[in-house]
Amino acid sequence: MSTASAEITPGTLDVGRVRGDFAFTRRPGDHAYLDSAATAQRPASVLDAERAFVEESYAAVHRGSSEATGEATVAFEDARADIARFVGAPAPERIVFTENATDALNVVALGLSDASLGLGGTSPGAPALALRPGDEILVTEAEHHANLIPWQRLALRTGAVLRWAPVDEHGLWTIDGLAAASGPRTKLIAFGHVSNVTGAVAPVADVVGLARSLGALTVLDACQSVPHRAIDLDALGVDFAAFSGHKMLGPTGIGVLYGRRELLDALPPARTGGSTITTVTMEAAEFLPAPQRFEAGTQPVSQAVGLGAAVRYLEELGMPAVSAREDELAALLVDAVERVPGVRLVGPPAGAERAALVSVVVDGVHAHDVGQFLDDRGITVRTGHHCAQPLHRALGVAATTRASAYVYTTDDEIARFGAALAEVRAFFGADR
Repeated sequence: MSTASAEITPGTLDVGRVRGDFAFTRRPGDHAYLDSAATAQRPASVLDAERAFVEESYAAVHRGSSEATGEATVAFEDARADIARFVGAPAPERIVFTENATDALNVVALGLSDASLGLGGTSPGAPALALRPGDEILVTEAEHHANLIPWQRLALRTGAVLRWAPVDEHGLWTIDGLAAASGPRTKLIAFGHVSNVTGAVAPVADVVGLARSLGALTVLDACQSVPHRAIDLDALGVDFAAFSGHKMLGPTGIGVLYGRRELLDALPPARTGGSTITTVTMEAAEFLPAPQRFEAGTQPVSQAVGLGAAVRYLEELGMPAVSAREDELAALLVDAVERVPGVRLVGPPAGAERAALVSVVVDGVHAHDVGQFLDDRGITVRTGHHCAQPLHRALGVAATTRASAYVYTTDDEIARFGAALAEVRAFFGADR
């Protein structure tokens, strides 16, 4: 990590020093990057770690007996251990590298599909993972498409029924609504820890309790929580969880699947081939335990090294300090929006727990026009349905404008966002 971030006092987050670690803050002009919920910027230490590995230690991992292979494998597995520690996994073997979080969720869904077909060669006494016709998969109406479409497909393949908890006029679902949608045949509950549209934080303990009372598995989409708050997945009690590298200061092209060891070892691999097997004959194959059983082919080695550096960077900042700062940013974002007439805030109201992101509807102005107006003023936001069309349909809008903050976001950038947002309706003549 750079000297600037290394000097941060434990328990605090000096945004000025943090920003010194990010080259994008030195771009000419006055730019406010408020799109970290889509993808985060990367600090110098992450770029340096990945570059140094590629230049000095690059080799295939888990293949061969050369010194180079050994060094690369150590770097790869050290990254896995760092990530396991960061999210509270009791052992590195509970961390599987995937292409991204979407891929991780598909690994679970496709594995359950194969288990339902009797594939996978799971050992006697392994957990029962097969779904039968009439079994139920439960989600919420607020889910990102990545945590919805795989379960739609799983239901179609197995004859299971997909059910969901509805959202209200603010885009929020409740544990009571989830419980009402559940039943004795509920076998899996998949839900987002933090909504990428509303910023609402799910009651994970309540959902896990509901699932356990039904004998159902839980799958947590942790993309918007792992980068922003201290997370202990083992303590949360979820069976599987997924998150992405590029949303937490790391590289693109890598995600993580976390799972309970006995479930990972019982889950059939979604993709097969090199690196996943113990024995192969012309008639059949036997697979390694997790995580290798899921990491077919050439692994994302340099990306894993970069992600390991990202979690070490966040650990040095201190996740309690990151979370506390983001609570401040969330309050500033909500206040900036609520000061502007004719702008509707989606999600939890002021004072309620939320992530440091806001999605808004500007009366009389399409979200894409709002985004272009802000972009012309040097403020980068996200526009569209944010891969959550059912949620937007429930809100009665096709798209929203989202601003999202992270460790490098300043109070002034949020003030600029609020001031520019206040000019939108007049610019488009929507205030007449």
